[in-house]
Amino acid sequence: MASHRKPRPSGTRVAGIRTPALATAALTSVALLSQSANAAPADDRPSLEEVERKVDDLYRQAGSATEKYNAAKEKTAKQRKRVDTLLDDVAQRTQSLNEAREELGSFAAAQYRTGAAVPDTATFLLADSPQDYFDQNQLMSRLTGRQKEAVDDYITQQSETMKKRREATESLKTLTDSQNDLKTAKATVQKKLATARELLSTLTAEEKARLAAIEKKKQEEAARKAEELARQQAEERQRQQEAAQEQQNEAPSGTSGSGTDSGTSGSGTDSGTTGSSGGSSSADSSSSTKAEKALAFARAQIGKPYVWGATGPDSYDCSGLTQAAWKAAGVTLPRTTYDQVAAGTTVPISQAQPGDLVFFYDDVTHVGLYIGDGMMIHAPKPGTYVREESVYYDGESSIHSVVRPA
Repeated sequence: MASHRKPRPSGTRVAGIRTPALATAALTSVALLSQSANAAPADDRPSLEEVERKVDDLYRQAGSATEKYNAAKEKTAKQRKRVDTLLDDVAQRTQSLNEAREELGSFAAAQYRTGAAVPDTATFLLADSPQDYFDQNQLMSRLTGRQKEAVDDYITQQSETMKKRREATESLKTLTDSQNDLKTAKATVQKKLATARELLSTLTAEEKARLAAIEKKKQEEAARKAEELARQQAEERQRQQEAAQEQQNEAPSGTSGSGTDSGTSGSGTDSGTTGSSGGSSSADSSSSTKAEKALAFARAQIGKPYVWGATGPDSYDCSGLTQAAWKAAGVTLPRTTYDQVAAGTTVPISQAQPGDLVFFYDDVTHVGLYIGDGMMIHAPKPGTYVREESVYYDGESSIHSVVRPA
């Protein structure tokens, strides 16, 4: 009897696959899947440029949070001082109120002992709120002039004391809110810095070297821009000097003339011009001297670490450094960049002079002290030190404004 089984196909079986073609396809698919699985984590990893941008952004956010922390800290300090003052005032008023009550009590006790008044008088004089009884004419008629004066004084003191107590309660609430803002700002700074450090810690040695090379290239470009600004400012100064010299050379011919009237007029004009120029020169000299003192102080801080919220003397944040520098020159600046930017006269970057404040970013969260030739002294960011650097250190578009404090 013939067998009805189909003949076994030729070829070698590989792991259950019946044909070489299918085996090859399967192995190729496995290899591709394996490569794709190995490549996936690398694709998900941010590029070095993305890491750099993210870290820079985190530092700027930390700078913004630092200025909010500084503002909250300053507000908290002021509010604490106000609360302490109010509480002291309330304590003194309470003492005076108690003394007034004792005096009224002695009047009431004396009247009660002598029978000069009914017991209701004592109730009135010793009550916490005697105003309810005050309008009773029959009672007031029993009081002497001195007693009436004591009652009036007591009621006035009681009203003022209650008012101060309410103010103190409201100030305590505001202080609590300020303290909460302070804690929030501090936590935000710490979180941003921790995230930045975590990102940097993921870089390999090669990536860190490449990042350093990118930073060096940025610094070289910033230095080039600073030199360009220095050249432009030098040309502008030269132009102004030539214009002043030309005007001075033309002055004698314009004011000379014969006759008494002409001489008098010339003398008067010269005197007025000299007086005006002298006043302007004196003001410029004073401002220049203050700027020199501020710069001398700032230079002495070079090498000290940036610490957010610090105002010296061992460490600084950006606005803490500029505030301390101008304080050394006898000029009081506000604590934060938000307030410092309004503490003077705004000038173009092309007209910046040594001592001017250079502010950065749209949210005005960084500041440096201009020293001339496109350079400044500033406390850049956490992990760095007070140093001299180009005002273009983060690009030309990062410059917000320039302000002259004095």
